[in-house]
Amino acid sequence: MAEPTLQELKDSISELEAYRNRLRDDVIAMGKKLKLPQKRIDATVAEHAELQRLEEVLEQLLKQHDIMTSA
Repeated sequence: MAEPTLQELKDSISELEAYRNRLRDDVIAMGKKLKLPQKRIDATVAEHAELQRLEEVLEQLLKQHDIMTSA
């Protein structure tokens, strides 16, 4: 598999960050709509499997970005 270009990497990071933010906002909005306590909403966001996976992938991409820009 070919290495991504720096621009492709930046685009992927931006798109994933936007998706993560939308998903987090949707989870929070649903919790508020269900009138859940704020602590429960926060716990749901913290435990959300897809949000956790997005954070892991973003962390990997950011590390790769740092390596490419420092090389």
